Amino acid sequence: MTIAEALAELGDELGLPIIFKGSFDKANRSSSSSFRGPGLEQGLRWLEQVPLPTTTDVHLPAQAAAVAEVVDLLQVPAFLCRQTDLLQACAATGKPVNVKKGQFMAPEQMAGVLTKLDGPAMLTERGTTFGYGDLVADLRALPRMRAFGVPVCFDCTHAVQRPGALRSEGDRELAPGLARAAVAMGVDALFMEVHPSPEQGLSDASTMLPLSGLRELLTTVMEIDALLK
Repeated sequence: MTIAEALAELGDELGLPIIFKGSFDKANRSSSSSFRGPGLEQGLRWLEQVPLPTTTDVHLPAQAAAVAEVVDLLQVPAFLCRQTDLLQACAATGKPVNVKKGQFMAPEQMAGVLTKLDGPAMLTERGTTFGYGDLVADLRALPRMRAFGVPVCFDCTHAVQRPGALRSEGDRELAPGLARAAVAMGVDALFMEVHPSPEQGLSDASTMLPLSGLRELLTTVMEIDALLK
């Protein structure tokens, strides 16, 4: 709620629409002992209190209807982006669906995802597997997916992860530059994880951006976006 309230205030100040993302379950953790979250029921109760439009990951088809009663945008994680039953269950709720492009997929392959959804959708680029322990952000994917006629988002913090066998690390200092570059390419939205004290984060601590620097970054990318338009 601390982060949500700060983002709501910042969005009002900048005239920027912001969707708050929180996870009731981090189902794809490196270790079975890693923190996963509060669970579906408690997580949705907390999301209902957020003073912003909200989104959260849906991991199973059976979760879609309950999640859609609370959030404004359903999100399908990258590793699950080809799961037909999950995509169709999310689409059946009537809510728009944001699908993160799998790290293992070419942008052109996301056309099949949109066919399965057959409804309001957004696609998110979050980096592509580069060897066993790294990702590369190929910004050519952004215009290629926009050519499908749907909004495209760039996830600047997950794109700087260095996934490993034991835990994920990353390079948060690269995220602002990638965000600026993505906006210059004409992207429609940015996804970024922010935290008052990133090092204390229970997930993705090495790639989250400090909340204190968000105003400066958003101001810069909004200026780039205005120049293009």
